[in-house]
Amino acid sequence: MLRSYSQALLQGRISMEHSGYDIIGDIHGHAGALIELLEILGYRATASGYAHPQRKVIFLGDFIDRGEQLVEHRKLLSIVMAMVDNGHAKAIMGNHEFNALAYHTEVDGKPLRPHTDKNTKQHQAFLNEYSKSDPEKARVLNFFSSLPLWLDLGPLRAVHACWDQSSVNFLAARAVGARLTPELLLQASCQGSEAFNAVETLLKGCEVDLPDGVSFLDKDGNRRAAVRVQWWSRHAKALGEIALPAGVDIGLAANLPLPAAIPHYPSAHKPCFIGHYWLRGEPAPLADNVACLDYSVAGNGKLVAYRFDGEQLLQKDKFVFVA
Repeated sequence: MLRSYSQALLQGRISMEHSGYDIIGDIHGHAGALIELLEILGYRATASGYAHPQRKVIFLGDFIDRGEQLVEHRKLLSIVMAMVDNGHAKAIMGNHEFNALAYHTEVDGKPLRPHTDKNTKQHQAFLNEYSKSDPEKARVLNFFSSLPLWLDLGPLRAVHACWDQSSVNFLAARAVGARLTPELLLQASCQGSEAFNAVETLLKGCEVDLPDGVSFLDKDGNRRAAVRVQWWSRHAKALGEIALPAGVDIGLAANLPLPAAIPHYPSAHKPCFIGHYWLRGEPAPLADNVACLDYSVAGNGKLVAYRFDGEQLLQKDKFVFVA
């Protein structure tokens, strides 16, 4: 199933003389879906990777994990890395790339991300294809470490989960080109530190602690005592209106007023593109200047792109997807 924009593109009714960005959401090892989407968008395989004569891709992170049945991580990462290395694409870090770096980085003989059953299960699809002694794994992890935590380009912004200016400012003073240093990776792996909170917000979203005794099960069956929120919402009055996933039961906490600490993204700011949130249904902007491109490809959903040509009011008919 294809959106009307991609159908028109295939039929040659849309001019591609101008340049622009094609922004692609979470892929989670689905190389076949990525190739299909790139070809719909007009990218073709070349000696330097998939390329378009006028456009570039922006990948929003979460290239890995999930999809154990596919065994497509190597294929996917070879496509993405070639595109980025040869200037056909830009990419930012997702929480799964951050988790992988912490999982495979040891300090004093201990991994920064503990190898618990839960953490290993979440990372198993990657581990299936990259053994401990595989030299290619080091190249992939080096690629992950090169990914910026955000992009702030002339016409747009991109971050994996949440544009929080205070977190961006904190990390910008400590990162190198918005990239994690080894020291910052260590600090961001220490729960409760300022670096941890800032990276968590950008890569996993803004969370609000629930009252004592209130919790819920997330999509992976883990019990949560904090709820992520729709930081892009501008008209909500109570916590239940912005709690994620939509419709989650947080009991009487749904009537609580909105915490003051929730990031605010003004309507006058440049468009911001995010992934991360496992949305369902028909892709559409979350706000006039915010779009999520994660529509659950790893859960039998869609792999989604947005064809951005500089517009400051995002449009539903600019979404392209394969399902």
